[in-house]
Amino acid sequence: MTNTPAPGLPGGPGRPGTGTRSAPAPAHERAGEWAHRLWTAVRAADEYAALDVVTHALAAGLDAETVLLDVVGAVQHKVGAEWAANRMSVADEHAATAINDRVLAVLPVGRPDTFRGKVTVACVDKEWHALPARLLAETLRLRGWQVAYLGAHVPTAHLVGRIHRTGADAVCLSAALSTRLPAAHAAITAVQAIGTPVMVGGRGFGADGRYARRLGAEAWAPEARTAADRLAAGPLPGPRPPHQVADDLPHLADQEYTMVTQSSRPLVRETFQRLERRFPALAHYDDDQRERTAEDIAHIVDFLAAALYVDDPDLFTGFLTWTADVLTARGVPARSLLPGLDLLEEQLRDFPRARRLLGAGRTALTAPAGLPRSHR
Repeated sequence: MTNTPAPGLPGGPGRPGTGTRSAPAPAHERAGEWAHRLWTAVRAADEYAALDVVTHALAAGLDAETVLLDVVGAVQHKVGAEWAANRMSVADEHAATAINDRVLAVLPVGRPDTFRGKVTVACVDKEWHALPARLLAETLRLRGWQVAYLGAHVPTAHLVGRIHRTGADAVCLSAALSTRLPAAHAAITAVQAIGTPVMVGGRGFGADGRYARRLGAEAWAPEARTAADRLAAGPLPGPRPPHQVADDLPHLADQEYTMVTQSSRPLVRETFQRLERRFPALAHYDDDQRERTAEDIAHIVDFLAAALYVDDPDLFTGFLTWTADVLTARGVPARSLLPGLDLLEEQLRDFPRARRLLGAGRTALTAPAGLPRSHR
């Protein structure tokens, strides 16, 4: 199915005496109006009002794909931005996501006379942000594909078993967080081993798709519409033979990723205990503050391991500067991250790649605040 301009909302009268009506607003402008209405309903946690917005948008002539991606998708993007800016709590964000997921049920999906092909859509193992994958699955259905949508957190063995049983012309994998890249790599490799090509998407693969290429996926798309366009353009290339992908990540031979991953819990625990000894103020933290501090350290270790896996300091520094922005929005100084980096470096003194990443992270956090993010 291709996007065609939807009929306009009824226009107001034209110039007096002409008997004409003003031209309908372009679809993207009308989508923005409906997205604002949906946001208002979602922010009020009013599921019925949200369902009404989508129903009325369709009745007013907005096509289903535009509603899906430029109304529901746009609102979900705003939900994430509002959480990061500390204008929504975690509970608010979860409620909003649940409503957005619910309204997708009212979108019409007619059964095509013939299917374009079979596509399996899934989130990689341990990836719980499922709505982006759902948006892709629904877009593909609208365009005439037979879609098996498997949802969040799909273990690789179960994914491969499903494809063995049902077949697929392509598999689309989603990962919102870069910490899922090792699991994504395992899934990509396993699916390719049975001869099925893989397209990946989601912010976890980098804004420019660099990690998709590094992990050997046949294609990458930044969002659902681009992914659907790529599949419509023709079959994905066949997977490379296994012997050609064996050495894609030669840096892993140093075992730093494996050793940091296997020792992550002791690393987090020891770092927290050293923080308590060096900063007596932690003794006055309440249970919630202590838990948040331990979580922050755990996230740092997880992203450090992911950066070691793909050997890219930008993954680690990007996470740290994003975290600094989130903390700043919550009234916590970004420099509060620095002692944790120092303590991790003390414990990882025999890991040269890890120390380089930690040094890059420290530089990013201490760069002048006025510099653009790309120069931090």
